[in-house]
Amino acid sequence: MTQPADYADHPDAAVPSPLPEPAYLDALNAAQREAVETTEGPVLVLAGAGTGKTRVLTTRLAHILLQGKARPWEVLAVTFTNKAAREMRERVAGLLGHDVEGWWLGTFHALGARILRRHAEVVGLKPNFTILDQDDQLRLIRQLLEARNIDEKKTPGRVVLAVIQRWKDRGLTPEKVSPAEGGGSADGVALDLYGDYQQRLLTLNACDFGDLLLHCLTLFQGDAEILARYRHRFRYLLVDEYQDTNVAQYLWLRLLAGPEGNVCCVGDDDQSIYSWRGAEIGNILRFEKDFPGARVVRLERNYRSTPNILGAASELIAHNDGRLGKTLWTEGDAGDKVAIHGIWDGDEEARLVCGEIEAWQSKGHSLNEIAVLVRAGFQTREFEERLITLGVPYRVIGGPRFYERQEIRDAVAYLRVVAQPDDDLAFERIVNLPKRGIGQATLQPIHQIARMDGVSLTAAAGRVVGTDEIKPRARKTLSDLLADFDRWRGLIEVMPASELAALILDESGYTTMWQQSRAPEAPGRLENLKELVAAISEFGTLAGFLEHVSLVMENDQSETDDKVNLMTLHGAKGLEFQTVFLPGWEEGLFPHQRALDESGAAGLEEERRLAYVGLTRARARAIVSFAANRRVYGNWQSTIPSRFIGELPDQHVERSVAPGLYGGRGTGFGGSGNPFAEPEPSAWRPLRRRRMVPLIEDVAWRAESGASPRAAFEPGQRVFHQKFGYGCILAVEGDKLEIAFEKAGTKRVIDRFVEAV
Repeated sequence: MTQPADYADHPDAAVPSPLPEPAYLDALNAAQREAVETTEGPVLVLAGAGTGKTRVLTTRLAHILLQGKARPWEVLAVTFTNKAAREMRERVAGLLGHDVEGWWLGTFHALGARILRRHAEVVGLKPNFTILDQDDQLRLIRQLLEARNIDEKKTPGRVVLAVIQRWKDRGLTPEKVSPAEGGGSADGVALDLYGDYQQRLLTLNACDFGDLLLHCLTLFQGDAEILARYRHRFRYLLVDEYQDTNVAQYLWLRLLAGPEGNVCCVGDDDQSIYSWRGAEIGNILRFEKDFPGARVVRLERNYRSTPNILGAASELIAHNDGRLGKTLWTEGDAGDKVAIHGIWDGDEEARLVCGEIEAWQSKGHSLNEIAVLVRAGFQTREFEERLITLGVPYRVIGGPRFYERQEIRDAVAYLRVVAQPDDDLAFERIVNLPKRGIGQATLQPIHQIARMDGVSLTAAAGRVVGTDEIKPRARKTLSDLLADFDRWRGLIEVMPASELAALILDESGYTTMWQQSRAPEAPGRLENLKELVAAISEFGTLAGFLEHVSLVMENDQSETDDKVNLMTLHGAKGLEFQTVFLPGWEEGLFPHQRALDESGAAGLEEERRLAYVGLTRARARAIVSFAANRRVYGNWQSTIPSRFIGELPDQHVERSVAPGLYGGRGTGFGGSGNPFAEPEPSAWRPLRRRRMVPLIEDVAWRAESGASPRAAFEPGQRVFHQKFGYGCILAVEGDKLEIAFEKAGTKRVIDRFVEAV
């Protein structure tokens, strides 16, 4: 069973005789066993959350080898991460009793590279080709921009590279990109640059990660003999996380499998949440069409969550149209119902969640088994600060802590220079950020004067700009920046700290830099900057905020391994915890408005799948919360609960609401699935209010206090909203209005936040 890798080139060697039926099959349930034993022909295993997908994959692979159906090098097993590949290798070795050599197990890119090196000459490469990382790719793109005399400020290299990678993810070589699509990308130059880029890669004997599959597609589609050889070699194909495949990966697999291949794809259409990375949910939805006669095995018995959690998640995801359908179930006690809390504001939400965490910790609950899953990264800030205040250790998974993020460090550096001109480290960090043409040649004389005279860099710069030590253009830019610093310092005593911070970020060009960036992370960085401004508004002075940041960074260095887990919903896929908090379930935040604006109905369904993933991370307890008010960019804004809350069934959830929330009439979100349905009087129970004081001046507060009667609205009526402006009512459902605003588009709002005009 452990022949060397090159033994795969001798397919006529004898196949070992079958062994008696192994006992390991007894550990599988009926559906799992069916997925393992159905080895011939195309098979789609729809593996719901917590249904033992990894066990099925590894057992199926071991079963094929132990039963003598194939030798290790005749099986192709594809995973999405190197970690998953290592885990599969270890588990299969455990079942076999020894390591396996010579087999094809790895990620799409690793396997593509292995094939490509054997046939590199066919696509114009040498077998020892180099695989470029992202920095090398970007440097190459910038060289090509310069060669064509294209201003990178108008056509950023990162944008061009992102467009090229999207084309590669779709399996498109330069010749296959339509002129219409090419002309509409990156100011119309991306397609020409794509051709230049590919030619330059060949000259360098190099390729990027996208090429590892793209060249394989060219190889398979252009050489029938090579394709036939690999189809004959791989008697069985297994693919994990099939719902996350992009078009290029899908085509690569289809070509290798052929029309009658023994291909088994494992995935969950209800957990497809990576369309922004190129994943195509259609790949798994059309499996039966792509492979006629395919057998579909549904793994529906869940070994992770309680019946109440599964019932709530299943009812929620059933609202999606684009799915193959399955219903998770489990045995045992129903467990706690999914808790839904309506909170007054974001601060109160953080106090509620972190207070619950502290209470569970006092009862002996492991912090490692508690997670706070947010839709957007900026949401972690309030929870981080509250956990620090309580002395509860935490970790941020999948990213740095809030105040450690690049954009936050940059912004705080600006504030430090304004508050403390002698802060050299902060000055150096932002003097050329965004780029102002103040490079090392300009900074060198500033450093020299600072050392010689024993003054700060800011003071030294003030002296340099009055001399000819630096070039006139840099001198003018630096002089303007120093003048800005002085002007901002003059505003410290007369302007609220949060307003001053927003002004500094805007006038410095830092906010504009991220607004103009087309990098995938740019929107998230802008959200974090807005959250930073909101955080500053909680402090009386800029100095008080900067001291707070220093203390937070100093005190948040816990050595314990037992920590609360903070992460985004996207980062939580594949993980599980005993207790899961899901804050921020509000329209515009979750589902996220950007997803709705960019992808419409498809975006809404993916957001709902993300909610499903969040709920199914919980083994014992899931706690959902939403706030009636959130501070955005330092300003309070009214919100309404996510439509997903209205889609959760009453029999599996317990709803609680702060007294007087939304005028004391509940949230308007019953269990009918209609987010604008009037709730039953008993649908919500009062939530103990810890600190309820009016935080904003709004018509909602006046309505609650009885200062003014509730207005009656009708379709066709013209109204005004403080955030969205003027609009016309399209529909009235209870106390919810659907309004077509003149500038903001169609929005759903609460009637108390609009005025008739």
